[in-house]
Amino acid sequence: MEFEVLRDSLVKILGVAPDEVTMQSSFSQDLGADSLDLYQVLLNAKEVFDLEIDTEKLQSLETVSQAVAYMKEMKRK
Repeated sequence: MEFEVLRDSLVKILGVAPDEVTMQSSFSQDLGADSLDLYQVLLNAKEVFDLEIDTEKLQSLETVSQAVAYMKEMKRK
């Protein structure tokens, strides 16, 4: 479920095709996202899953799989 929410946000915010977003996708290299884009995407996830997002942690997330793992971790807290 986390992947689908993240993918849908990336599609909406970045204008990429859904099939371009995979677990291995790099936000900057593959999808062309910058830090503000990533922040917007994870703010959407925050609303959907009622998560607390650490803005410093956002800077270390480079791939979709890292972001999915981070969201799962935050859901457990």
